[in-house]
Amino acid sequence: MGAGAGTRPVTAGCDSVAMKLNTLSLALHVGDPIAVSNLTVFPLLAGEESPAGYATLDEALAAGFVRVTEVSDAGHVPELTIVNDGAVPVLVLDGEELVGAKQNRIVNLSIMVPPRSKLPLPVSCVEAGRWAHRSRTFAAAGRAHYASGRAMKLRQVSYFMHASGARHADQGAIWNDIDAKAERMAACSPTHAAAAMYDQAREALETFQSRLQAAPGQVGAIFAINNRIVGLEAFDSAATWRKSMRKIVESYGLDALDRRGEPGSRGRRDPGRFLSSVASGEAERFKAVGMGEDLRLRGRGVEGAALAVDDEVVHVLAYAE
Repeated sequence: MGAGAGTRPVTAGCDSVAMKLNTLSLALHVGDPIAVSNLTVFPLLAGEESPAGYATLDEALAAGFVRVTEVSDAGHVPELTIVNDGAVPVLVLDGEELVGAKQNRIVNLSIMVPPRSKLPLPVSCVEAGRWAHRSRTFAAAGRAHYASGRAMKLRQVSYFMHASGARHADQGAIWNDIDAKAERMAACSPTHAAAAMYDQAREALETFQSRLQAAPGQVGAIFAINNRIVGLEAFDSAATWRKSMRKIVESYGLDALDRRGEPGSRGRRDPGRFLSSVASGEAERFKAVGMGEDLRLRGRGVEGAALAVDDEVVHVLAYAE
């Protein structure tokens, strides 16, 4: 998508990796870590900044040229409809949450919606106790599903894609995981909505936000909880990272709050090694729902996914196994 910042190599620093995903690459450098409580963030830096050639879903919904609805009045839990009436593509992120309509959902994988198009949007439910309209269209929640839940969903979607090409997840497992986490975090919801956990933890999550600011040239981050690397997320553009950083930080922040009190890992945090494991892993390629290709990634101790458009990696995320 245009001239992504991630396509320019970086020579500074000792942890610089050209992330090769089959024939595609994303050059990243690991910056100095920032720790807030038991969450540590290692910025991922790329070359000089250039604008993204797409809008984010939040921007498109706010501007009114994208709408997301149930597939019909009856609805269908694992699928929504997204319509882009705008002149630019729209990036929808793996795990970001949509609220309203018949029940809140999270997106199953990253999708680039072409201009002037209508697509099926593969989703999973994160509100098991409601199946009734609150609105005709969905609104942006401004958050993503918590990182451990996204990791579980990513593995499920990869399995189904490999087995049948479907972008499905295990809905029962997702509901069970939400209920267990909500119980641990004392976040009650009459409709079993994952949103209750974010509401209950709002003050603590804002502490993470206030301490974690985007660095110049930052396109992503590697995250560690209790001194153990747990995941990575990066984009082709620093602008996209700045727009998405809040929801991604909260995704990991909720897990960090859930895991307070656990003993910290005694092993050395090695973000460069984690990045190299993602970069050197195998990538199985699929035609994307919208523009480009879906890549499902497997490396030593990591599993992830990426969206590539016009031979550029637009979004990549990976989790430690």
